[in-house]
Amino acid sequence: MKKIFELLPELEGDESQYISIIIEDMADDEAKMFANIYRSRRRDPVLLLVLALIGLFGVAGIHRFFIGQIGMGILFVFTAGLCFIGTIVDMINYKNFAFEYNRKVAQEVLKEFKV
Repeated sequence: MKKIFELLPELEGDESQYISIIIEDMADDEAKMFANIYRSRRRDPVLLLVLALIGLFGVAGIHRFFIGQIGMGILFVFTAGLCFIGTIVDMINYKNFAFEYNRKVAQEVLKEFKV
């Protein structure tokens, strides 16, 4: 667990545990390379929350585009965030959205290492 705090100190909660399990069996050089690639591709949960907040006062759905959910982003744009209710729900669940996206990113980076 100490390795994760040295390589990716910005991670917290479920994401930290998930990445820790992934890198525990890696050599130090591999873990550093994985951490650098993962850090560059992951999405920060706080930024996701800020983008959802912008959806309340501006263009709804930006946060959905940010995590690659293009269809939902378009739906939010045309329905004003599903009449603001969807945007409010997303603001409550912003950590789950970020973790789901970041988990996919970690799996993609891991596949690149195994190739």
